[in-house]
Amino acid sequence: MTTILVVDDEFLITDILVDALEEEGFRVLTASNGRKALELLDKEVPALVVTDFMMPLMNGLELAQVIKSNPDWARIPIILLSGAQGAIARSRPELFAAVYDKPFRIENVLTAVVEAVSAQRRS
Repeated sequence: MTTILVVDDEFLITDILVDALEEEGFRVLTASNGRKALELLDKEVPALVVTDFMMPLMNGLELAQVIKSNPDWARIPIILLSGAQGAIARSRPELFAAVYDKPFRIENVLTAVVEAVSAQRRS
């Protein structure tokens, strides 16, 4: 089963993403900030990360930079969901496979997840 890591400090959004991803057949891990996500990554490497931008302790941009700088994690695609910082993320295509502004359409995010996981498997 393919594992996805969802990183967001808004529990309602996390719940929506977890429900939708599990319905699509993914196993989902969750973290409420970037530091907790890194702790999970030390234990298990997911196929993809979906992260918020604005979070306490470590934001989504900082998380993506750490992931991409680690050779063991650098190939993990990252999808960013942002309420206000989408333009910053879009200027960093080397970090993010896709960027969606909040509020987002869950169908679009699911499509991006499936495409990114499939592309990673092919490479």
